[in-house]
Amino acid sequence: MTTVAERRRVFRALHETGCFVIPNPWDRGSARMLAHLGFPALATTSSGFACSQGRSDGNMSLEDTLAHLREIAESVDVPLNADFEGGFAVAPHEVAANVTLATNTGIAGLSIEDSTGDAHNPLFDFQLSVERIAAARQAIDETGTGVLLTGRSEGFIRGRPDLAETIRRLTAYAEAGADCLYAPGIRTKAEIAAVVAAVAPKPVNVLVGSDFTTVGDLADAGVRRISVGGALARVAYGAFLQAAREIAQHGTFSAMGRAIAFAEINAELAPLRP
Repeated sequence: MTTVAERRRVFRALHETGCFVIPNPWDRGSARMLAHLGFPALATTSSGFACSQGRSDGNMSLEDTLAHLREIAESVDVPLNADFEGGFAVAPHEVAANVTLATNTGIAGLSIEDSTGDAHNPLFDFQLSVERIAAARQAIDETGTGVLLTGRSEGFIRGRPDLAETIRRLTAYAEAGADCLYAPGIRTKAEIAAVVAAVAPKPVNVLVGSDFTTVGDLADAGVRRISVGGALARVAYGAFLQAAREIAQHGTFSAMGRAIAFAEINAELAPLRP
């Protein structure tokens, strides 16, 4: 069993060379299965977690999220990055206070995004966004934990797919102390290459939520980290709903024939600690 400090050192080292996939579990069981498959690190997903609790994304409380982070971090021996959404606050000093709480859950990293939740004004003002990242950086430094900070710019998934503005924000977040930069929604080789070049030598995370690329292609583009967000949760819930709809609408059970056997599930879980 590794210590929290060891997992944080490993996580930081993963960002220094090469390219790795950091898949996103949504509960204790999915986290343990992913760890058993050999992934070197995991990341939570706010959307997957919310769905598992019968809520839509963005509707989990700070308290619920902190408990979730602690549960997942304690269930695996690999580093865990926290999808910490917008820090559960607007003001920089409040973001800092919440980041401090998050560092006490055993996570190895966390991300802070710049989306407001307002469709008419989806991104925080540029200067405020930078101050929020700087506040998160200071909070982490004051804890002495070495938690890795990822700065996220959400324009491409919030109706503002402006590459120049995204790069302006990411470079500012890097200067404000973000260790890793992330713009969910960028997909083309040109977009990805532009972001990687703009923030170099700091590492870039790319979100892959559909079949538009490969690990090899992203590694060749200089991407250090690949996450899948809520995609694995969507795959799981998609299969569940397909089977349930068949029963409800047709009274048949053919989807059950495609279900994984419990023996295989148990084999993935048994080698791991309780």
